[in-house]
Amino acid sequence: FAAGLGACGVTSSDTDRIVALSQELYDLYTTNGNSNDNSLCGKTIHIEYGSSSTDVTVVDRCTGCSTTDLDLSPTAFTDLASEDVGRLYGASWYFTS
Repeated sequence: FAAGLGACGVTSSDTDRIVALSQELYDLYTTNGNSNDNSLCGKTIHIEYGSSSTDVTVVDRCTGCSTTDLDLSPTAFTDLASEDVGRLYGASWYFTS
């Protein structure tokens, strides 16, 4: 995804290792109606794809993603595969913080 001002209220760039969570998952943790106060903001996710892995920080929500999809910045994506791949299937991920 194109970085910028995310739902967490943080401005990021394409060179940051960041992630947007699905709207469905993200919104479960926005308890007061203010997306900047989401308890998942700033959390770290570890992603593994084949023999590659990366750690990313939650900064945004993805309105076009399915529940367990992650939308990665270009830098985070290329840690795992070439951007030419377009979409990764079979990646695993979990929160580390």
